[in-house]
Amino acid sequence: MSQRKVRIGIDVGGTFTHAVAIDSLSMELIGEVKVPTTHTAQEGVAKGIIDSLNILLEQSNISPDEVAFIAHSTTQATNALLEGDVAEVGIIGMAKGMEKIRAKSETNIPDIELAPGRFLKTHHRFIESTDGFTSELITKTIEELQSEGAKVIVAAESFSVDDPANELLVLDICAQKGIPATATHEISQLYGLKIRTRTAVINASMLVKMMETANMTEISVKKAGIKAPLMIMRSDGGVMDISQMRKRPILTMLSGPAAGVAAALMYAHISDGIFLEVGGTSTDISAIQNGKALIKTAEVGGHRVYLRTLDVRTIGIAGGSMVRVKNGKVEDVGPRSAHIAGLGYTSFSKPEDFTDSSLKTIQPKKGDPDDYIYIEGKNDAKAAITPTCASNLLGMVPPDNCALGNLETITLGFAPLAKALKADAKKAAEMIMDKAAPKAVKVVEQLLKEYKLDTSIIALIGGGGGAAAIVPYTAHLMKMKHTIAQNAAVISAIGVALAMVRDTIEKSVINPSSEDILKIRKEAEEAVHKMGAAPDTIEVFIEIDPQKNILRATATGSTELRARNLKDREMSLEKRIEQAAISLRVPEARVQSLGQTEYLEAFGAEVIENKLWGIYKKKNNSIRVIDREGIIRLQMTNSRVLQTTKDSLDTALRKLIDEHTGYGDAGRELPNIFLVSGAKIIDLSGLLELEKILSFAHAELARALPESPVVCLVNIR
Repeated sequence: MSQRKVRIGIDVGGTFTHAVAIDSLSMELIGEVKVPTTHTAQEGVAKGIIDSLNILLEQSNISPDEVAFIAHSTTQATNALLEGDVAEVGIIGMAKGMEKIRAKSETNIPDIELAPGRFLKTHHRFIESTDGFTSELITKTIEELQSEGAKVIVAAESFSVDDPANELLVLDICAQKGIPATATHEISQLYGLKIRTRTAVINASMLVKMMETANMTEISVKKAGIKAPLMIMRSDGGVMDISQMRKRPILTMLSGPAAGVAAALMYAHISDGIFLEVGGTSTDISAIQNGKALIKTAEVGGHRVYLRTLDVRTIGIAGGSMVRVKNGKVEDVGPRSAHIAGLGYTSFSKPEDFTDSSLKTIQPKKGDPDDYIYIEGKNDAKAAITPTCASNLLGMVPPDNCALGNLETITLGFAPLAKALKADAKKAAEMIMDKAAPKAVKVVEQLLKEYKLDTSIIALIGGGGGAAAIVPYTAHLMKMKHTIAQNAAVISAIGVALAMVRDTIEKSVINPSSEDILKIRKEAEEAVHKMGAAPDTIEVFIEIDPQKNILRATATGSTELRARNLKDREMSLEKRIEQAAISLRVPEARVQSLGQTEYLEAFGAEVIENKLWGIYKKKNNSIRVIDREGIIRLQMTNSRVLQTTKDSLDTALRKLIDEHTGYGDAGRELPNIFLVSGAKIIDLSGLLELEKILSFAHAELARALPESPVVCLVNIR
């Protein structure tokens, strides 16, 4: 009997560190533990990571040899910036000839304000990297920067992305002297010396702290007998190996929220939706489209940096938010939470403590309003009334959810509140939710508008322990579908456990050729392979930004080939058609199979959409790509499908593109194109020219046999 393979994910939250173990084949949750996050321990957050790992292995009876994958998220990079807990940075600017005047200015990054009153302090020296550029001069310059207080060095030279030799020389000398250092070409391959240097400075400022934690954690993982390499969650929803984290800790910023989104993709199998991860104090909201999380360029201290993160919007409303009451009305809900005020939730309190309760007010922190309410019962028992309590009273919390509370206590607690509001208990609960949920509604509406998301296929997905407190009522107000993810309370840790190895390479290229595209594709593929991704699992997405002259390749892959024994999990064709019909909102008789591979099948139907109050009807051909387990992997409206083979791919793609190319103000507009091959969905929508699409498609299908089935899909813009 073959040994099981276990994937371990550890999510470091603000209050608790959660660890989970998942069976790599069945995707079943084997075990979960929760320990307090160890911010103040001598070992820092590493202690909580190590403690949770050891408890998980022992309680779940997991042998170290069974661990095939282990990763953790971290709040350390984000906290370091917010708290100003960073090292002073010495910058060595370099340039040759005519470039030196511009480069001297662009590498001289002033102190960066990270938060009010908290600064990242910098020191600058400039060297002309022509004649006289020697190891002795570099050494002297490093020592001068150290004497001014620099603890870490940044090497920044014009056009180092083309020739990094001088930056590498600085790194080599720093290594000999035992000084942490960063080179700008390691952080980004884009031109733009000022932004590249600024990004490297922020990255360097975290190196000392992050390396301490990384080293401590890696040693402990090895001591536990785990042979799998330690991975770290990135801000874009993937993971990287610890050697990459030692070079680029900046990539771990916002890795906590990214973990939840990774779970929405890999565990809840959301192809299109708005994901709301609801904690006790705040809610992180992000969007997923065509099976991908939406990404944005990050800013630090109001300055743009070369870092791409998930577009996560955070609001100060959640399951434990406290209620403010003023002049007989609900004034507001949040941002203070019961946790901050040192109070429990009425939902989880004992009813006998509140048989005779009264309404009281509190000022949770100095400077806060003094009209936050709580209830006081017998023997000085105190508890906050929260959205979790209100949602329970309104019957919106599912019976198996971790937010399910004691209705008897909630009813007792709402009695004095209802009296103060001159309403019954249900109305009081609605008044609370009518103040809380619109804060989520506003952000969801922003995402729908900004990314032009199709509301006919978008649903709200809740994760986090407080999901049932916020998501159902938000969906109710927006008249949208919603679901609460399975094991929502540990969804972020699950996301870490299931995350794919990921890397993104960006280059400044004007009008990239097919050769440029294939070259950057190979670089991205090799980068994730080097970090442990199995070659047959690697997928690469190419984007071309003609306005900024940026060519971008994002590669993802899994660390192991997962054996696909579908006999126990395969859904019948009838059930898959039923799934498609439910999603398409049409009768099953109207669903057609439009193309398939061994693992995936495209189902479609003509969907009639009412416009202008039903006066005008618009017909759309909508499709759902569903795998053999019944999971929807891709959904599109206004689309066309063509079944072909690898051998006939060129003809099929040319036909589809010719038929569905449009013309706008910017000229010819190709449709968005996706290919389905084997178990892969290949996204070609980032490419803007036919020949480049064909060239990249052939590279992606290089391992397929000539007669292998391929399904071509176009999404008409």
